[in-house]
Amino acid sequence: MATHPSGTMSDDLGLMPQNRTVRTVVVSGVLAAIQLALGITGIGFIPLPTGVNATILHIPAILAGVMEGRIAGLAVGGIFGLFSFLRATTPLFQNPLIAFGPRLLIGVVAFFVYRALRPFNEVVALLAAGALGTLTNTALVLGLAVVLTGPNGVPYLPANVAWTVAGTNGVPEAIVGAIITLAVGLAVRGAGRARTSTV
Repeated sequence: MATHPSGTMSDDLGLMPQNRTVRTVVVSGVLAAIQLALGITGIGFIPLPTGVNATILHIPAILAGVMEGRIAGLAVGGIFGLFSFLRATTPLFQNPLIAFGPRLLIGVVAFFVYRALRPFNEVVALLAAGALGTLTNTALVLGLAVVLTGPNGVPYLPANVAWTVAGTNGVPEAIVGAIITLAVGLAVRGAGRARTSTV
């Protein structure tokens, strides 16, 4: 099946350009709403055996990038950043650079990873997009927390604490992100093929 050069899942549905734009806006809106619901209800935090919570609030941004492209991923990631900034309870996320910067790049990175690997293997592309989109958020938030200074004039996090958080939260979140992205991606792929086969 021929695909559109942009390399997103929606391109496989054979939509006209104007219909593709409408679909992108609608899908992005739905994913943003899901993202907000996950955060407000607390469902977006998964307790782990290690005693920490893995967040899945970033996954809608990954799915937006994979399904609808880098602009959609950027938009949904921006909403994630806004949510983090407005509900921040620590100085770390009261810094707009930390609250917004990493989140804006989640879906963009996921899009480029998916587009690069998709011609070789769909499953690997989805897993990698989910994992690397997640790690983009983790690495940039923690990196900025170590480099930037807070209101008290010292870095938001010491380097050793950042490394600990990366191991206890970052790795489980990357695994969860990869699995959910794969599951949703394959479901969307199957639905798209079913639709085109009945047209």
